[in-house]
Amino acid sequence: MKKILLITPAYHSGVLESAGRWPNLGFVYIAGHLRAAGFEPLIYDAMSADHDLSNIAERLREEQPDAVLTTSFTASTPAAIDLLRVAKEVAAEQGREVVTGLGGVHATFMYAEVLNGDSDAVDFCFRGEGELTTAELFTVLRDGGDPATVPGLAFHRDGGLVATEARPFIPDLDDIIPAWDLVEWDLYTFYVIPGSRMATINTSRGCGQACSFCSQQKFWQRTWRGRSPEAIANEIFHLEREYGIDVFLISDELPTYERERWERLLDLLIEAGSTSYLLMETRVDDIVRDEDILAKYRKAGIIHIYVGVEATSQETLDRFQKNADVQTGKRAIKLLAEHNILTETSFVLGVPEETKESVERTLEMAKFYDPDMAHFLLLAPWPYADMYPELEPYVETRDYALYNLVEPVMRTQSMTRDELMAAVIRCYMDFYMSRLPLWAAEKDKFKRAYMLRSAKLIMQNSFITKHIPGGLKMPAAVRKAIDRLAG
Repeated sequence: MKKILLITPAYHSGVLESAGRWPNLGFVYIAGHLRAAGFEPLIYDAMSADHDLSNIAERLREEQPDAVLTTSFTASTPAAIDLLRVAKEVAAEQGREVVTGLGGVHATFMYAEVLNGDSDAVDFCFRGEGELTTAELFTVLRDGGDPATVPGLAFHRDGGLVATEARPFIPDLDDIIPAWDLVEWDLYTFYVIPGSRMATINTSRGCGQACSFCSQQKFWQRTWRGRSPEAIANEIFHLEREYGIDVFLISDELPTYERERWERLLDLLIEAGSTSYLLMETRVDDIVRDEDILAKYRKAGIIHIYVGVEATSQETLDRFQKNADVQTGKRAIKLLAEHNILTETSFVLGVPEETKESVERTLEMAKFYDPDMAHFLLLAPWPYADMYPELEPYVETRDYALYNLVEPVMRTQSMTRDELMAAVIRCYMDFYMSRLPLWAAEKDKFKRAYMLRSAKLIMQNSFITKHIPGGLKMPAAVRKAIDRLAG
């Protein structure tokens, strides 16, 4: 047991990957801990390389790994299991054995379904944080020990299902070991900034909120842990210096949770004169809280913030247990705009009571919030979400590959899935067509270029092209402005 191949499954939904390509940060950390334990990990991002199962099979034949691990969220789970099945088939062709494992949110909560339905492809499900569990499991397997002694696992044995005790969260995130040198950096870029090289970084893990549709608060058990500002800043400087990274995606849900810690990080980046761009998300109440230091956000390199508004009525916000109010969301977006930080948010459609009229109200309220970019997402009934029992009667497909927030998998009391999809497309058309001329006339050169490129990606490089062949048609003046940028 020596070589372990970490593969990102080849799943595409036309959502996140329409904006750029970035490394699988979980694999960077897991690889670091595997290497520290004496193994030879390799990272293979089949998704970003745009490889299919035949490409993956060829890589497996070439590498002949002792183990193949992958990770998935619910929508990418079928692709992840297909990948592991191919790993088993290739190993059998070559007369050898391979150990396979699946981690991530879906495997954490749905391990029984995964193992009972695909036990021939998946040897182990990793539950919760994977760094310590992965290294410990393969050490035990190498030394002839019993995997049932390893916390955070699920697997079959003697016809039954074994689920070991839960592994406690890593107490100090500064102890995590990254393996940045194993990343194929030429794959990664942020399309909105041509020529950029992009990395993901993690400043914290978890969220203490209780949003009923969210998988993250369940995965992290409503806890929050933060890395030290010094460790984060040093990692950014290292990636800038060693790999030429100039765009960073902060991947955690709530990096701003502790104001003193967060402001210290901003100060460190400003003092060092970092010229990289940072993209992030956070809660609207933290933005309002930080009104007096928002100038530091922009000076530290933060150019784009996603804020989780999700709903446009207080009733729906309360139903989602967002612990927020409409006016705070509106104020947060306004404050960010005043500091020249681009804003992005999303609005969830498709609750059982959704009607054509309520969709129109959401569109109008989205305009009231006035973000630079808006996404209109369809509620996905995660089978482990708190609100799943009330959504289950409306679910019309169990194909997890469609549970990606852009494909309709539920009907409502008065709308079919096709009607919901048509309503989402209308929202996108109306919202962006009203903003394109404004962006073309924007005086700030950086913001104008950023927004027009973003609009082009949304309209011609996202899931919208599947439903409107060729994408949305831009006004001639906007098309000319984008062409000038490209030239």
